Amino acid sequence: MTGIDAGLFDLFREEVRTHTDTMSRGLLDVEGDPGNPTRIEPLMRGAHSIKGACRIVGIDLGVRLAHVMEDALVAAQNGQIRLTAADIDTLLRGSDVLRGLADLSPSTVSSWAVTNAAAVEALDPVFVAMAAGKPRPQAAPPVAQPSPNPPAPAAVVPPPPARNAFPQVPQFTRTAVPTAPLQMPANYSMTDMFREELRSNLLVLDATKPEEATECLQQIRGAARLIKCQPVDRVAAAVSAYFAAAGDRGVDPGASEWLAYAAATLAGAIGTDDDGFAAWVAEATPALTEIAEVFDRAAAPAAAASTSADLQPSTHVAEPAPAALAVQLAAPVAAPAAPGPTEAYSGHRPEAAPAEAVVRVTAQSLNRLMGLAGESLVQARWLPSFSASLLSLRKQHDLLAVMLDGAFHAAAAGTDTAELGRMIAEARRQAGVCRASLNDKAADFDDHAARGEDLNTRLYREVIVSRMRPFGDGVHGLPRMVRDMSRTLGKEAKLVVEGEKTEVDRDILEKLESPLSHLIRNAVDHGVEPTEARVAAGKPAAGTIRLEARHRAGMLQVTVSDDGGGVNLDKLRKKIVDRGLSAAEVVRQMQEPELLEFLFLPGFSTAAAVTEFSGRGVGLDVVQDTIRRVGGSVRVTSQPGRGTTFHLQLPLTLSVIRAVVVNAAGEPYAFPHNRIDRLLRVPRAAVKSLEHRQFVTVDGQNVGLVVATQLLDLPATPSPGEELAVVLLSDATGTYGLVVDSFRGEQDLVVRTLDPRLGKVPNLSAAAILDDGSPVLIVDVEDLLRSMDQYIQTGALSRCDTRPLGRTQKKRVLIVDDSITVREVERQLLVNKGYEVVVAVDGMDGWNKVRADQFDLMVSDIDMPRMSGLQLVTALRSDAKLRDLPVVIVSYKEREEDRARGLEVGANCYLTKSSFHDNRFIEAVEDLIGPAV
Repeated sequence: MTGIDAGLFDLFREEVRTHTDTMSRGLLDVEGDPGNPTRIEPLMRGAHSIKGACRIVGIDLGVRLAHVMEDALVAAQNGQIRLTAADIDTLLRGSDVLRGLADLSPSTVSSWAVTNAAAVEALDPVFVAMAAGKPRPQAAPPVAQPSPNPPAPAAVVPPPPARNAFPQVPQFTRTAVPTAPLQMPANYSMTDMFREELRSNLLVLDATKPEEATECLQQIRGAARLIKCQPVDRVAAAVSAYFAAAGDRGVDPGASEWLAYAAATLAGAIGTDDDGFAAWVAEATPALTEIAEVFDRAAAPAAAASTSADLQPSTHVAEPAPAALAVQLAAPVAAPAAPGPTEAYSGHRPEAAPAEAVVRVTAQSLNRLMGLAGESLVQARWLPSFSASLLSLRKQHDLLAVMLDGAFHAAAAGTDTAELGRMIAEARRQAGVCRASLNDKAADFDDHAARGEDLNTRLYREVIVSRMRPFGDGVHGLPRMVRDMSRTLGKEAKLVVEGEKTEVDRDILEKLESPLSHLIRNAVDHGVEPTEARVAAGKPAAGTIRLEARHRAGMLQVTVSDDGGGVNLDKLRKKIVDRGLSAAEVVRQMQEPELLEFLFLPGFSTAAAVTEFSGRGVGLDVVQDTIRRVGGSVRVTSQPGRGTTFHLQLPLTLSVIRAVVVNAAGEPYAFPHNRIDRLLRVPRAAVKSLEHRQFVTVDGQNVGLVVATQLLDLPATPSPGEELAVVLLSDATGTYGLVVDSFRGEQDLVVRTLDPRLGKVPNLSAAAILDDGSPVLIVDVEDLLRSMDQYIQTGALSRCDTRPLGRTQKKRVLIVDDSITVREVERQLLVNKGYEVVVAVDGMDGWNKVRADQFDLMVSDIDMPRMSGLQLVTALRSDAKLRDLPVVIVSYKEREEDRARGLEVGANCYLTKSSFHDNRFIEAVEDLIGPAV
């Protein structure tokens, strides 16, 4: 296999992937409609095509398996047999084995054949009996197929393992695996999910016999694939393959020690965070590589022991490849897909591994792109001739300038009127020629610009189309998952997919895989009732889960619904109260939409116990986070007794976004349009202060303000004018206002990823080019919201400049205190900082002065004659003109209840008079109104 053409093998893999996906899904349709021969025909053709393709690339074992499967399907199509549920199971296992071919490279074909020889040996007689209509022999056990990328199936009939195949295990310290679920952070990442999955499986692995470890290892491998952790994926695959090959006949004694070493190495990942996990991978990779190689070497002789003359086909002789198939493989109808996990992680270096990701583009789309590229080339060739015509026009203008100069000098020299008139008339004629030529050139340019705009629009649309894939391409494995999961749970359920031909951006489709899998697992586990309960409720015995995709209002709408019992709101209310998320009285008054939002909280689960499918506290919050990361949203509706529906709204593409462009510190920044709630222009006078925070009131809700220059690490640049430009953003934790310099408008931006060498740039996600050719950075709104929340919680906020730029008069402070000593101390402190200060001798004097003049801040004592400080602040907050004036209370009273009372009546800050000694007084004033000038 080493000499096979890499391009041909890429086409082979793509063909196998397509046909096995069709077979896997089609077999489920046949199971629901076994007597319909039209459903069997595409399956038979798929097996036939795989057989021919395997013959071309020289994979005899694949030819053998596909051939016997084809015979069985032909018999079913001709009505000679009726496929039973057991037959469907066997055909699915055969499809799983063939699916492994799609993950190979030319250099790994031999190892695939060795690993799967026993599986084919076991399946062959079953298919032969099936095709002949005879009783089937005992079928092989199922081949594990985790979604979305199944590994190569393990051998079904294990050979005896080679003894003493393991070297001495290295010295290691056994790491204790925590028995309690991990404490997840507020915002889960996929790495957090992986660590929890790893913890739970290592606990089971620790109490399991080595030969029974395969299922845990497969789950670890599937989790590793989701986060693209190659070393863990590889070691789990190698260990799993060895134990599957060894089977019931026993394993080498050294295998247990090496399994313990592998578990101890993997356990080191559990206590890490996201940053620490990357460091752990780098540190553990050498050990994981060694473990994988040891199990690979041990598995090879064990598997080879069972393959005598057994790779020869049985009585079924492989047919030569049909001419149509040969043409299909040779035709450049599609670009190869990216290598599968087995190729990437198997430890063998493919001979022609692509240097970067490759995507499929249809021949029609490629032809259209070529046509548009040709048009673009023709358009570009027009520009040199246009430039030459402009040079001619410039010469005409130069001649006009010479004529005008001549006329000017002639007039200055006293030339006779007739000659001067002739020169002016000639200049006017030349001006007319220039004007006519300029009009012609302008018209030509306008026509060219219009054609160019049309061409660019068509080219852009075609490129977008080339990035699109049918929605059905991303959900092939989901019907099988529903079938297998419902059987495990003892339920009856089926998945109905609508809108399979809806075009979806390939990046969006890839990111939808995990959320859709989770929602559908939830629907089977939590939504669909047991068969007995459904029948008792008058429903069909089998539950229906419906997955639908469609375009609507320029967005992609995806819904996942079930016809189960719906969300039990009473149970949900109890869970909310039990977890202390809200008071019982408040929960009782909540409406259904408010209650359902709790389902998206981190760690929230309504499951009564931890099972394989639920109760781990890693759930809908991860779905919501994933959808929001691509600029989408998710909501849930439920009807008691009728089912639950999740509504997902996503952008049509990630390559082009509609964005709002703003200025911050003189630099442009872009916010994805669908992540902005509103754009506001807030009067500076409407900005209020409370202790170290500033806020505005929007629709009756106080919205905290954060300055964009602080979050983006830019120099502060106060903006002119009487209004602040505010971008209103929100997430599950709250609503925030980001203060920017100004708004520039909306644009469509082509997203360009940042150089990976930069790593994760805080608060930024990508870059783009504006219409004027200048670069712009695109804000990562999720990251920005986390930063805003952190700054607000810590009180480390820069203040908005609440005065327009250019106002330089000193800020004025009114001091109200009946103690002349305290008044003088406060006055001196403020005057030394440049403030203009006015004093009042008691509360009533202060009340009169604050109404008669304008001040930026009031400082008041509490205990004063005629009107106390609390009464003064209360009166101030009741006055429409003065209610927003910042107030600092300075009192000898140090009890917490006194402080709480002062803040309750409306003071922005409460200090004790000891604050004069440690600058807290001046710091509080500057926090509230800024410097004196």
